[in-house]
Amino acid sequence: MRSTGWTDVVAILVLQGPASAPHRLGIETACALWRIARAAGQVLSFRASASASAFAASLRQGVDARDGFVLVDPADVAATADPAELRDALEALRVPYVEVHDRSAGVLDLSLRPDAMPLATIVINGDLASGYRIALGIALRRLVPAARLGRG
Repeated sequence: MRSTGWTDVVAILVLQGPASAPHRLGIETACALWRIARAAGQVLSFRASASASAFAASLRQGVDARDGFVLVDPADVAATADPAELRDALEALRVPYVEVHDRSAGVLDLSLRPDAMPLATIVINGDLASGYRIALGIALRRLVPAARLGRG
């Protein structure tokens, strides 16, 4: 990790499921989110998965040592994934995460252990960009001292 003088820089990983390619979010929105994270001294990175099994594998392989938070956008995973595989992968994730959805039908219902539950599940039907902004705000409030966010 690099020292910024305020805090160590950690990455916020956006893990996107199938059908959740960058064009789903929109390049303008992705760039705006990146700028918000950067202004708070954090790094935002995106990892897209082409299938439900690749999404679960990305969760299982873990996150980079610098990743301190994950925004999980499962997209269409709930309809195609093996629930046990996905549950095991989320329970193995060792950093806090927020689920982001653009429709209620995509919410993951996996009966996770209490310590493996997301900090929040954001569902704004038809407005994925707003869901991402809220999720990023949660991540930044967890990772960045209040003074850096203009609240201190």
